[in-house]
Amino acid sequence: MTGQQLKNSILQMAVQGKLVPQDPNDEPASVLLERIRKEKEQLIKEGKIKKEKNPSYIFRGADNLPYEKVGKNEPVCIADEVPFEIPESWEWVRLGNIFQHNTGKALNASNRTGSLLPYITTSNLYWDRFELGNLREMYFSENEIEKCTATKGDLLVCEGGDIGRAAIWMFDEDIRIQNHIHKLRSYTEVCTEFFYYLFYLYKHAGWIGGKGIGIQGLSANALHALLFPLPPLSEQKRIVSKIKESEPLMEKYADVEKYLDKLNTEFPDQLRKSILQEAVQGKLVPQDPTDEPVSVLLERIRAEKQHLVKEGKIKKDKHESVIFRRDNSHYEKRGSEEVCIDDEIPFEIPENWCWARMGSYLDVRDGTHDTPKYVLEGIPLVTSKNLCNGKIDFSTAKFISREDHLAISLRSKVDAGDIMYAMIGSIGNPVLYNGNAEFSIKNMALFKKIANGLDMEYVYWFLYLSQDTMKKFASGGVQSFVSLGYLRNYWIPVPPIQEQHRIVTAIKQILPKISTL
Repeated sequence: MTGQQLKNSILQMAVQGKLVPQDPNDEPASVLLERIRKEKEQLIKEGKIKKEKNPSYIFRGADNLPYEKVGKNEPVCIADEVPFEIPESWEWVRLGNIFQHNTGKALNASNRTGSLLPYITTSNLYWDRFELGNLREMYFSENEIEKCTATKGDLLVCEGGDIGRAAIWMFDEDIRIQNHIHKLRSYTEVCTEFFYYLFYLYKHAGWIGGKGIGIQGLSANALHALLFPLPPLSEQKRIVSKIKESEPLMEKYADVEKYLDKLNTEFPDQLRKSILQEAVQGKLVPQDPTDEPVSVLLERIRAEKQHLVKEGKIKKDKHESVIFRRDNSHYEKRGSEEVCIDDEIPFEIPENWCWARMGSYLDVRDGTHDTPKYVLEGIPLVTSKNLCNGKIDFSTAKFISREDHLAISLRSKVDAGDIMYAMIGSIGNPVLYNGNAEFSIKNMALFKKIANGLDMEYVYWFLYLSQDTMKKFASGGVQSFVSLGYLRNYWIPVPPIQEQHRIVTAIKQILPKISTL
């Protein structure tokens, strides 16, 4: 049961007379209703309210069913309109029988007569509270002030917007209302808070603005005709007191529900990241002493990289480094200088692994940063907005000419096995591309494998895991970004190539099961 369902259930019990016991010493609701009728008749005599053309009242028949008499018509059984059973000491009433009600003034910019006064609209009225920080003003004549002013104790209900939303005006200062708010003022004493809770239940049960016995709108006529249960006045107060006593527990229940929902929503992703963290720390699969040492793998990549530099296929890395261990510490050789980097290492890895800069063992380049001229038909230009859940969404991509595409592809052609990574805006969202489509990229990094180098699926999962950290260190004001230099210098733990393959296999076996949790 959700927090909302619990509150609905408690309110349902309340308005059915099941939350607090009935007291036979209470004045019956029929007496209260008769007092309301007499007060209403007196106000009509005094000319303060208009007489209804077809007044109605509801009573119990000899069969104990509710009947309604409208004007001079014969009484009609309305048992099919009644949403639930109520105690014998209660009565069913139309809301208009116990409350005076009217809406406020419609906006009229050309009408500038009267007094300029603040007013509230539905945007100021929320459940059980008002937001009064942005009040507007308009002109009200004397007659409009009398009709459109809410005073302390009035129940205000939204006619428009979130129809049925209600709150009691509990301020000492009066306020004017706009025409999309109903003002309800009882003819004689009732517990207005009880009727606030009725509106809350009817709204959240779908009986206002929903299906069932409800109504889609809340015009004056619809409001007037709403069927409400009327308990004895003393019981109304006892019910409200019990609800208020229960509300802190309902709120605590709702908070726990939100926490559990958040936990359930986030748990799969947290578990996924936890598994990936174990993987890149060498704790997901066992190490095998017969694996080719990672130093051999890295030396092979360095040799191939030098060969590609000589052929002009990639640029020489000015900051290329080699990481090695000495006396159980990590050192980085930068040119002829050796620097201890223990304070830069983010976590421990197995002894047969090695830390490396991504740019030293991967070809890390980027797409265009320019904005080519867009065309109606042509080659898709993929940006960070098109990367989502490990895939490219071509449906929202814009198009560029083939000429511009060829110019961009000279430095950033995407081949199968490459990893795309958004550098600007929504940083991260890595995509390991395995297709053969023709497209260009903009504002994103491109990670390319160097010969028989790193397993690109292993690199993909490492980038997936690292994207939250990279976002924290992103630069920029309006639009955050990570630089190509930052990505090239980012630390990656490198296992032996055979272990990389085993890690990828284990990830493929485990992660699909997480989605079923």
